This record gives sequence, C-alpha cells and structure tokens, in this order.
Amino acid sequence: MNKPLVVLNVVGLTPRLLAHMPRLRAAFSGGFTARLDPVVPAVTCSVQATFLTGEAPAGHGIVGNGWYFRDLGEVLLWRQSHALVEGERVWDALRRERPGYTVANICWWYAMGADVDWTITPRPIYRADGRKEPDCYTVPPELHDELPTFPLFSYWGPGAGIASSAWIAAAAVHVMATRDPDLTLVYVPHLDYDLQRFGPSAPQAAAAAAELDATLGPLLDAAAARGATVVVLSEYGITDVSRPVHVNRALRAAGLLTVHTQDGMEYLDPYTSRAFAVADHQIAHVYVRDPADVAAVAKLCAELPGVGQVLDESGKAGQGLDHARSGELVLLAEPDSWFTYYYWLDDARAPDFATHVEIHRKPGYDPAELLFDPAGPGAAKGRAAKALVRKKLGMRYRMNVVGLDAGADAIRGSHGLLPPGADDAPVLLCTDPDPAVDRILATDVKSLLLRLAGGAP
Repeated sequence: MNKPLVVLNVVGLTPRLLAHMPRLRAAFSGGFTARLDPVVPAVTCSVQATFLTGEAPAGHGIVGNGWYFRDLGEVLLWRQSHALVEGERVWDALRRERPGYTVANICWWYAMGADVDWTITPRPIYRADGRKEPDCYTVPPELHDELPTFPLFSYWGPGAGIASSAWIAAAAVHVMATRDPDLTLVYVPHLDYDLQRFGPSAPQAAAAAAELDATLGPLLDAAAARGATVVVLSEYGITDVSRPVHVNRALRAAGLLTVHTQDGMEYLDPYTSRAFAVADHQIAHVYVRDPADVAAVAKLCAELPGVGQVLDESGKAGQGLDHARSGELVLLAEPDSWFTYYYWLDDARAPDFATHVEIHRKPGYDPAELLFDPAGPGAAKGRAAKALVRKKLGMRYRMNVVGLDAGADAIRGSHGLLPPGADDAPVLLCTDPDPAVDRILATDVKSLLLRLAGGAP
C-alpha cells in the first residue's frame, strides 16, 4: 500500500536557518537533506509552479508573482486562479496510474480552481464600504466553518508573524485527521517576514527559525502518526541586501514611463508608457512597447547602479524565462540590491495605496509593507490604532502605515536570484532515504514526488 505524502513548503529555509531548528532536523534524521537549486526568478509563485509541473517558467508561464497582462492593460500580482498555470501537475500524473488519488492544498498559491479535493486559501472579505476583513476560501464550502478565522493581518503586513503559520499548520492537521488525503501540500510562510525585515544574518532570523521549529512540531507528529512520507522544501533562500533600485523612476526621468493624474495623485499609465518595469524582489520584467526602443532601454537599465544583468531574448531563453508573459527585457539585481516599483518623483504625488498594504493595487512587489513607516514608526502605529477603532465602530478607515523611501531603505533581505552559495540555498528534506541525493533541481522535484507517492518517476 502506498504511503500518504505530506509536502511542507517552508519558505526561506536554508542550512543556516536549519541549524536553529532541532525539531525539524530530528524528524528527518533517518532520511536525507539535499541542496535545492531554484529557477529564475526564485520567487514564490514561479518556484511553486515549477515544483508542481516540473517545468521552468517558460513552460508553466508563471514568470513571477505577477506580470503585465497585455490583453487587460494592467499589472496584476498575486492572482489566485489555478488556470494561469500551464503544464501537467503532479496530481494529474498520479491520477493516471491511481484513479481517485486525493489531494489537499493548504495555502499553496494559485489554489482557486485547482483540480484537487480539498482547498484552503486566504480570501479576505472586501466590504462595500471599503473595509477588509480576515477570512479564507475553502473547497468544499463546509470546511470553512470547521476552521477558526484566518489571521489575515498576521499573514502579511507590519503585523505578519507566527500566528498565520500556526493557523495553517493546525488547518493541515485538521484536514489530515478528517479527510485523510493521499497528498497534502502545506505552505508555511513564517521565515519570509523577519528575514526581509532584518536580513538572514540578523539575530531575528535565528529567532524566527526557532519559533517556527516549535510551531511545526504538532504537524510533523500528525504526519508521522499517519505513517506518511514527509518532504520539506523551500522555494528560495533570502540573502542580505542594502540597496533599493528605482528602475521606474529612471525610466520616467528618461521620458519612457508616463503617468496619469487623479486628485493630485499619480498612477502608472501602461497604455502610453514606452517602457515600464514590474518589480518583483530581485528581478524586474521591463515591458517595452516599441521594439525599436529595446536596445536603448536595455542600455539605460544596464547603467543603473544595482542592476547586475539585463536579459534580452537569448538571455531569457538561457534562464528558462522566454515566455510571452515576460517583459521584453528582464533585469537581475546585484546581490546586495532589489527593485522597487516606485515611479513617482515627489512623495506628495504618490497614490494613496502606496502607504497601505495593498498587494493587488500596487504595480509591483513592495516589501516595505512588512514595516511600520521607519520615518515615524510611533506615528504610524498611532494611525493604525485609530484606524482599528474606526473599524470596530463599523466606520471607514485608512491603514496608512507603510513608509515610502524610508521603508525601502530599511529592507535588509530579498530573493529572486540563484543562491550565492550552499548556506543561502534552499533545501529539501525527506523522511525516506531511498531516493537520497545531495543536490536537486527545482524542475526535478515533481519526479521525486511521483516516486515517493508510488507513481512513475
């Protein structure tokens, strides 16, 4: 009889953090640990899609955590539809050989619409008056009421912390106990937070690893009690950074990026811009409207301090990023740098969402959302407290607590590039020693999971 398989995606796990996680190390002492080589970009959505399909982004189409949707004329990040992922999923391959093979997805990305048996994914309630309240989406619907309220504000934002990962781990235990899936996928985000805030070399990183180690104990015990094979893997390793790179400001200064103005606030205008960048940690997709401009835009970007490489068509192909969703150019940062989405030249004209946790409205990733505005953290916390009072009274409120340049300058960890060395590389741990390897490509994870689950490798 084939064993159940539990796959824990412990974001940001590297050997230097594993050293502070004795519970996790002990659980895999009879198995093996391997270095995991991610794809470019080494970001959440791209690497998760690679784990599930065995394809590079050129094959599965997830070229980042978001991109410019050319048919819509919009930059969109953190979509939830599984239909965006191209290629055969690991469970599709398993079901060919084992009809009825069951799968639970606990907070892996692109969960909605996936052909799995049980789904849990964060899904806030957006009230008609603008309020945002914590909740989750489940399949089947009745699973929703078996779970406590999802702690959304511990999942992302200045308050992000262990509570969200503890909730996810407990939800996984519940699903395993009540549904007994053959494959359970669990996304555990805790290490993402303090490693970006303070950097992987900071004492807060080691403390976060120890805190997560204790939190994972009950989940590891529950998996062991089922006789499950357990795999822990990581999408990327977070490395120390100190320099934000404002690509869009450079493009605007060169007359290539344009904005439109409403109520004194400036908004990126992708319809009229000749070039703009979708920033995503240490990579940025640069969309260039006119092919005649590509060479000039590439030269401008290459001369920016903090830009390590500019990938053209051949460069994208070499990195497995030659997909229609990619920008005409893709920028890779220097190891100590990362890309902001900022395009305004005067903070007084920044859009109001810039100072909020607004992952769906910003045309790029913003790690400053993890911090209260460093330029005035006391005032930012005071504004947050007043906003919470208004929220409890059922009134409209503004949670404008995120810093702009001061927030960007404070970020100390990022990812997206291939790791500089083994200590900062993601890892894969497995309780089964039979398929032991010292090193594994992200594109080979699907084959390993098929083998562990009893399907064809």
